[in-house]
Amino acid sequence: MTPSHDSHGTDATRTALSAAWSAMHAAHPLVLCITNRVTPQRVADTLLAAGASPVMADNPAEVAQMAAIASAVYLNTGLHETQVASFEAAMTAMVGGGKTVVLDPVGAGATAYRTERINTLRRGIAFSAIRGNASEIRALAGEAAGARGVDSADSADAALNAALALAISDQTIVAVSGERDLITDGRQVARIGGGHEWLTRITGSGCALGALTTACIAATDPWIGALVAHAAFALATDRALPHSTGPGTLSIALLDALCALEPADFAHADITVTAVTGAMA
Repeated sequence: MTPSHDSHGTDATRTALSAAWSAMHAAHPLVLCITNRVTPQRVADTLLAAGASPVMADNPAEVAQMAAIASAVYLNTGLHETQVASFEAAMTAMVGGGKTVVLDPVGAGATAYRTERINTLRRGIAFSAIRGNASEIRALAGEAAGARGVDSADSADAALNAALALAISDQTIVAVSGERDLITDGRQVARIGGGHEWLTRITGSGCALGALTTACIAATDPWIGALVAHAAFALATDRALPHSTGPGTLSIALLDALCALEPADFAHADITVTAVTGAMA
């Protein structure tokens, strides 16, 4: 499919993002994060800085109960040994839907085992959104992709058709990280600019964005929630860069900028939204 002209109006979109950021702060959603072993602190710090509340639990004996208590659930497929049982417990808790659940398919396409476990999650849970890099999204859509664990060999735009197909097949929002993030529900495509190459050198930056997406969706709706999370991350990165000399200082300054972000700041978000027309390419 191909995107047409901007049919939604960027001013109206930015206004909606401002309202959504306010709603997330007011809701202070409790987000259960089942994430990579190397990213819990980055994920938790990001949610706290943004105004949400994280709970970092992945013991299979308590995941179902924690999921029932939480406002939303973030599933990140680090796939360490005990995490698989945690995902199975989460699937049981999510039967029937009605709760915000976001999937971060880390490393999809890298190994047969990992890809199958992630697809099992897709079959068992109706996700509010799926957020990954271009290679991961292409792999989930059945395209050949050069997945290298959490790294991507593709640009976000290279995954456009895959993202559209995945959004339609799974009836969900699909977000693709890249130099300019791409987000779609299968009918419209948003592109959000403002990130930086240094983010790829900060462990857990993508995981943090996935958790923030979960919190924002829990307070608003899947489309606007995904947009405001990505716009917030981009705006905070832009504001953190003048205070950074590399990935280490950026990782700290980014949290400070995210904490200081106000609803009015979304008037400066670098975002376009286009309708999708035509046949699948």
